Amino acid sequence: MLIGIDASRAVSGQRTGTEAYTYFLIHALIPLAAARTHTLRLYFNQPPAADLFPDAPHVTPVIMPYLRLWTHRRLVQELQQHPPDVFFTPAHVIPFHYHGRAAATVHDLGYHHFPKAHPRRQLAYLKWSTRHNGRRAQHVFADSHTTKDDLMQFDGIPAHKIQVVYPGVDPDLRRIEDEAALTAVRQKYHLTSPYLLYISTIHPRKNLERLIQAYAQSGLPHQLVLAGKKGWLARPILDLVAKLQEPLAAKIILPGFVADEDKAALISGATAVLYPSLYEGFGFPILEAQACGVPVLTSTTSSCPEVAKEAAVLVDPLDTDAITEEMCRLVADEPLRQALIAKGYMNVRRFSWPDTAVHILNALENLS
Repeated sequence: MLIGIDASRAVSGQRTGTEAYTYFLIHALIPLAAARTHTLRLYFNQPPAADLFPDAPHVTPVIMPYLRLWTHRRLVQELQQHPPDVFFTPAHVIPFHYHGRAAATVHDLGYHHFPKAHPRRQLAYLKWSTRHNGRRAQHVFADSHTTKDDLMQFDGIPAHKIQVVYPGVDPDLRRIEDEAALTAVRQKYHLTSPYLLYISTIHPRKNLERLIQAYAQSGLPHQLVLAGKKGWLARPILDLVAKLQEPLAAKIILPGFVADEDKAALISGATAVLYPSLYEGFGFPILEAQACGVPVLTSTTSSCPEVAKEAAVLVDPLDTDAITEEMCRLVADEPLRQALIAKGYMNVRRFSWPDTAVHILNALENLS
């Protein structure tokens, strides 16, 4: 079987959720497809790095640089001229004029819950593209039951068409104990120990204003590290930090995007990872913390409890006082932290990219 995959999101130099999903899933699909004698055709909108994916006789890259509307003009042209048996888009949209058999992954519908957290044009495109994927695809993969429920509620996609397939976690993420490596990362990002860590995009949906307020009233000696690239509407969050009085303001560190090679050490050095997000279709930072042996505070809402299970402190993300209380409890209670670390190591075993790839490929085979 010839499987066409939109690999355009995998070439990003700064991988966040959907880019990481595409990158790791394709890596897991390549050996699995070889074992089952399938051919993969990977579509790129720009030349990928030479070592992005391993060279293999059953993998063909198709590089098609195009300035605007790559998906709906250039990719669709390629699919029409050289149609695969099945087309799969792991983190994007099925071309509008493509009529072959197709499958798509939908990651979240948070824009329905928090529409003001997106620019107007982006919001309109998100609504259209997700609805289009759900209705056009013969099979839809959802990252979580939260996303499946939202697809049914907001876009009317029938339940039988949607399969929940959990993503994996970066296999290179594991606890770093080497003090030299921990010190090097602290120095690189201008941190001092102890610190509490948030690691994701700086964006209103992540509930960072309440997290900052909760930290401000906690009185904890720790630094609060808000690591991640700035998203849309990040300015009010940055302004809130700037308005804090010294010495509190100096204890809140915004190091920007964290390189993949630094992530494990940065997480491992934290006392806890704080992730009280308002809405998540999946919530990779929860698993990243657990993989590195760090306790997690996260939300009672959306997919966060589904991902974290009993291996995290869960808090109402709208209750700033509750965030403060649980943050302080997590810092003060060493037995609680150790229990959460042990449970986290167990929980993270539920998520692996080889398992994700098996479920995805089984479904694609059934579409051919």
